[in-house]
Amino acid sequence: MSVIVATIMGIGAATFGKKADNAISWVIDLFIGMPHLVFMILISFIMGGGIRGIVLGVSFTHWISLARVVRAEVLQIKNSEYIHISKSYGKSPWFIARRHILPSVFPQIMIGFLLMFPHVILHEAALTFLGFGLSPQTPAIGIILSEAMSHISTGKWWLVLFPGLLLVVVIKSFDNIGEQLRILMEPASSNE
Repeated sequence: MSVIVATIMGIGAATFGKKADNAISWVIDLFIGMPHLVFMILISFIMGGGIRGIVLGVSFTHWISLARVVRAEVLQIKNSEYIHISKSYGKSPWFIARRHILPSVFPQIMIGFLLMFPHVILHEAALTFLGFGLSPQTPAIGIILSEAMSHISTGKWWLVLFPGLLLVVVIKSFDNIGEQLRILMEPASSNE
């Protein structure tokens, strides 16, 4: 859901004129100014917690950086010759966005989608650890870590260590997959 919101906002900001760009940029700046963990907790609490609360909380807080990337890419592509030719033929902004711009920014959207996974997993674990996420009957790393915290004082440190290491390994794996995909799709960026 975050990718869909980010794509619509990014393409809309760069394609549909200065007023749309100003309005969407203002919304992006507004969301950047809010601590998204607090915003996720608020959304999850309003929705009653559980899977629906986590999904909506994560979806409404993780679209911002991808929307900025999509907007920047669209602003670059917008000045291309084929876009100007399509406009001169009288094509609507919706047609140009759907047929020309979206296929051009699709690789960045997919990379952003994969790079969003580590944040989503970490924030789901944080919400569940704090008690705003999944129910205790649902198997999740946040619940395991939350329940293991009471056993640290009894000397059972491994109950926290191994789930914590698993969380770090999963997050780092998704991060590496996203970085390798970015290098594969943009070979010039591998020298950075």
